[in-house]
Amino acid sequence: MTRADWQRGNLPPLTPTAHILGAGGIGIAAAACLVRAGWSVTMVDANAAKVAAGRVSGMVLDDQPPMRVDFVNFDSWSPPTDATVLLCTKTFDNAAVLARLPDWQALLPIQNGFEPALERRAHPSEAIASFVSTCPADRPVARITRAGSLHIGARRSVSAEEAKRIAALAAAFRAGKLFAVEHVDDVRPFKATKLMYNAAISPLAASAGVDNAGLLTDRLAQRLFFALLRENYNILHGAHQRLEKIGPFHPTTVMRILSTPFLPGIMGVFFRPSLRGTYCSMSPDMGSGRTEVDAYNGHLVRLAGSNPCPINRAVIAMVERISAERRAPSPAHLQQLAATLSSGVLA
Repeated sequence: MTRADWQRGNLPPLTPTAHILGAGGIGIAAAACLVRAGWSVTMVDANAAKVAAGRVSGMVLDDQPPMRVDFVNFDSWSPPTDATVLLCTKTFDNAAVLARLPDWQALLPIQNGFEPALERRAHPSEAIASFVSTCPADRPVARITRAGSLHIGARRSVSAEEAKRIAALAAAFRAGKLFAVEHVDDVRPFKATKLMYNAAISPLAASAGVDNAGLLTDRLAQRLFFALLRENYNILHGAHQRLEKIGPFHPTTVMRILSTPFLPGIMGVFFRPSLRGTYCSMSPDMGSGRTEVDAYNGHLVRLAGSNPCPINRAVIAMVERISAERRAPSPAHLQQLAATLSSGVLA
């Protein structure tokens, strides 16, 4: 495919070939699904140890037998001309990837958060995973720790040919039969809802060093979590961002629950078991010097504009301080965060 083909809308048929950038939890889950659907898959990762392990032993998802696919180190990878590229990296790695990809590359991001350079590109579709999948840093062995769906759809107005390709991609994932797949007309409301949750869960749980259930166990953590959820919803609602249901409740229902006395605590007890042992994607990055906080809370601050968003601003400062000082996660960080906020903000 050439730039001229892309500009004229002359898209070639979707070929059952994918290069997946990022052999982490989501990348391996997506790869396993496509392999089961009969696709040829190449895994690309910057971690030489993970690439070497994949070449020797293949990749593994849950209790399935190892799957043999090609593993390529990112340093020696070249974008394919006839394959779909799945972007399953952290958003802070996007710059290195996008520098190699032409604008007309067949690209399907499956990421959390909103990264400005990626948002400016013209790719027609994205996918959002509401399931949780984890993977160690040096081995391509992933495990789905919380069930959910893959929502895939258009991220802008698309041509008839682009819509067909998106539908074909959704059908391929559905054929893999590893997780629920929802083909939606517009993926943006689902991505906005995922951001509402991720921007509340990730910085708090990662900074405190707890699993996701920990935000519903400790009283202060729960108070911060619910207050940040409310602020996130208000920012998105104020920016006229449409939200769709991911999980058991629509965001508007979640806000009604949070405003009903005693009900949030009851719901916390209900959801705690399903979150136990699940960790946000930001957890391994704390203390490393770089996180996705700008793609999460930073995006919300930019959306808010001149409207107040004190919790998000305080959360960004907390995470950036932990990163800059290479500090270990600790519940003490949340205590310091609460001390910087007025009692009215956390009411």
